[in-house]
Amino acid sequence: MLILLPPSEGKTAPAAGDPVAPADLWLPQLATARKRVLSRLVTLSKRTSARAVTDSLATLGLSAGQRGELDRNAALATASAAPAAQVYSGVLYEALDHAGLSAAAREWVDERAVVFSGLWGAVRLTDRIPAYRCAAGVTLPGIGGLTPYWRTALTRAVPEDGPVLDLRSGAYAAMWAPGPQSLAVRVLHERTVDGQARRSIVSHFNKATKGRLVRDLAVAGVAPDSVDDLVTALRDLKWTVEEHPGAPGRPRQADVIVREL
Repeated sequence: MLILLPPSEGKTAPAAGDPVAPADLWLPQLATARKRVLSRLVTLSKRTSARAVTDSLATLGLSAGQRGELDRNAALATASAAPAAQVYSGVLYEALDHAGLSAAAREWVDERAVVFSGLWGAVRLTDRIPAYRCAAGVTLPGIGGLTPYWRTALTRAVPEDGPVLDLRSGAYAAMWAPGPQSLAVRVLHERTVDGQARRSIVSHFNKATKGRLVRDLAVAGVAPDSVDDLVTALRDLKWTVEEHPGAPGRPRQADVIVREL
């Protein structure tokens, strides 16, 4: 089973540790592709003229107040690295609380979770990476759009062994398309307005819910052999899951409905 996760914008920079070794990350055959993105990102971020800095910030989707992210990117080749579970610190990862899991639950997550990244392609939570800023939707000079770049590299690299739980969205979901034995999940908040049930996507809550969902699966140590088994496991854990009909041969779609924030 694979669990596909997005990265987080929020990252905790490791205080110590050797630099990243691209060939030591999950799917070592992506080392050359990773080094190419890393080199281009560092070059982009090292430019110092006012005009170049403005252009680099725009390329990475950053504001003038985030100038420090360029400095961080510029030093990536020598920056300290730590397990991705410690580096990613956004809402989803706070809710997952990897460090707070039991040893067995943590091992369960480490064996199944894969984080998709504009810089690294895809990594395990145990892979050592530095803090960085480079979203999948970025178009890097000399490379182009990172989403199609990684889609080409990942298409034949990611193994599918058992069901896939896809918790990504947007550009990260477009980086690699799993087969029909996968379940793409969307989180909806249901509330009653004027006596009618209304559902909406709430970004922050959506991410936290996905983190808690993965945590519940890890604590339970579920071992589904199929998407049907996965849906059953989620429902057994008291999650409200509503499936939607999908095209034959395509990933299955489901909404997780949450009524309390």
